[in-house]
Order: sequence, then structure tokens, then C-alpha cells
Amino acid sequence: MRIVKQFFTWWNGATWNTRFYTWRKGEHVGTDQFGNHYYRAKSAIPDSIPERRWVIYANYSEASQVPPGWHGWMHHRVDTPPQDGDYKPREWEKPHHENLTGTTRAYHPPGSIAVGGKPVVAAPDYQAWRPE
Repeated sequence: MRIVKQFFTWWNGATWNTRFYTWRKGEHVGTDQFGNHYYRAKSAIPDSIPERRWVIYANYSEASQVPPGWHGWMHHRVDTPPQDGDYKPREWEKPHHENLTGTTRAYHPPGSIAVGGKPVVAAPDYQAWRPE
């Protein structure tokens, strides 16, 4: 079943065409703490198009799995990958984690159908708006 998924789905990892292109043209640049692999390939038209950069995700293809340092490199904001350069996170930055929306670990507020759907009693200082 995994082979079938690799032929027809892109969200379960790299497709066969992506693997073939990466094997042919890709130069492995590095790996982040989540296991994502980053590649680059020289442009066919170097004067007008910068080098191509891409990531092969360790799990599902979710862009929020790319940490800030690698995000800057992927979008050509810096020329050196975070492991080779002098990337240092700011002191106010929180540790990176992926977007959990749509997963079983997503946040569900009290009263949500996903957590039982029990109505939540409003705070005593709350007054509902009523149009007149």
C-alpha cells in the first residue's frame, strides 16, 4: 500500500517523480531536528532564476514543519543554511512546533463538539448582544 501512496499522493512524503528529480539534480544541504531533508539544484538560467530549493518532509507534507532558520534559507532570505551559517534564534522566540490544526492534537475550546459538546456556562459578567 505504501508504494501505491507514493505514486498517487503527495502528502504522504515524496512522490516517485520528486525522488527521481532529487536523485538526478538535487544536492543534499542538510537535515533539521524534525528529520526533514533540504536540497538545492543549480538553475538552468543562472542570471534570471535563483537556485531551486526544496524540502522532503519526514512525515506528512505540512509547511509549518519547517523551522524558522530553514524557512529563511528556503525563501532565499539568506544564502547559507542554518547549520552552516550564523543563524541564532532571538531570545524572545519560542521553540518551533508544527501547526496542529486538523489533527487529533488540535486545540478544542470548552463546549466544542469534538470534546463532548456540553454547553459551557457563560461568565457572570457576560451579556449577550441582542439586536433591537
